[in-house]
Amino acid sequence: MIIAYFDCFSGISGDMVLGAMVDAGLDAELLRREIDKLNLGDVSLLFSATERHGIAATRAEVEVKGGPLAEADEQHQVAGSSDATGDAHHHDHGHDHHHAHRHVEEVLDVLRQSRLDEEVREKAIEIFGRLAEAEARVHGVSTADVHLHEVGTADALVDIVGAVAGLRLLGVEQVFSSPLRCGSGFVECAHGRYPIPVPAVMELCTGVPLIQTDATSELITPTGAAIITGLATSFEAPPEFRLRGVGYGAGRRPGREIPNLLRIRLGETEGILARDQAVLVEANIDDMNPEVYGYLFDRLLAGGARDVYITPVHMKKGRPGSLLSVLADAEQLDRVADIVLSETTTTGIRYHYVERRKLERSSITVETAYGPVRVKTASFDGVTRHAPEYDDCARLAREKTVPILSVYEAARNAIEKE
Repeated sequence: MIIAYFDCFSGISGDMVLGAMVDAGLDAELLRREIDKLNLGDVSLLFSATERHGIAATRAEVEVKGGPLAEADEQHQVAGSSDATGDAHHHDHGHDHHHAHRHVEEVLDVLRQSRLDEEVREKAIEIFGRLAEAEARVHGVSTADVHLHEVGTADALVDIVGAVAGLRLLGVEQVFSSPLRCGSGFVECAHGRYPIPVPAVMELCTGVPLIQTDATSELITPTGAAIITGLATSFEAPPEFRLRGVGYGAGRRPGREIPNLLRIRLGETEGILARDQAVLVEANIDDMNPEVYGYLFDRLLAGGARDVYITPVHMKKGRPGSLLSVLADAEQLDRVADIVLSETTTTGIRYHYVERRKLERSSITVETAYGPVRVKTASFDGVTRHAPEYDDCARLAREKTVPILSVYEAARNAIEKE
């Protein structure tokens, strides 16, 4: 498996991602052909050799001279930020022309009508959609009503599509990232002075480890945050892999404290496990009607828990009891705690954060004599396991009035044939 690890020691922006990939060996012309599939008109993707603190790097720049997302409009000026990293949509290129405000659907329509491969198009739509949702939450409006400023221009779209398409051209199957380093101070945006990290970045980085630095500049841009949080499966130390290439993408400004660079490492690994972080909530219970547990489990799973289970325990004074364990995403902690405290007889909970290692998983659907059955698949070190979905098997067993084991067997036979 080919992986990419992003070292975000000086933050991240969209153009730094493009520069790092080309510096690591991505064919710039092949990337330009992918961007051409957007049908954006007079848009150029330029790459140049540069250096930061004596380290050779590649600088990517997007020039937008015309097209469906860059029409002149003297009534609306996009106020760019003076960031240290330099996304193109923050006036990196010194353009004085004005851009009209755009609605999310206008930009998404460009993606939907593009000639991009389906996999690239759908991932780019997902990332840009998250970017728009973050802006909506910041301004307290619906996504449909968001007027795109810094993130609504063609250059931001090029950054996102270029990142997704570029990694695919490099053959990357899984993306990892270091924790994200952010700056401090204030930056001028379309709505006035914003604190750094800007609110949209904070929204996009919920649940992601952020390291505060004393750099008085914007290290993480909204587009960079959307790209890395939309692609990376973990934000910690790199997994073990055989290094096969390194690339450096340069930001717009040299950077005084640390080199203004994004580093990408490309490598190969076998049987790699996906990583993430979760929170484990626990409570000891010894005086509750056991019938309540079924309802409790349903509420917790509906409330975002990943897993819920009970372990028999012996408590003080020799009383038998139950240890309730709930595994959930960190952002679901408050909701899970509220459910446990309101729906059980416990008087308190405890929790701690845990690291997880997961097999690569996916889902397929097979056709059986009883109907379609979804099948969960998990792969490790070249071996793939299959498990028919219980809900599908149970539903078909009831509908067809057959034993559930017959449906399971039919699903497994269909898997073997495929």
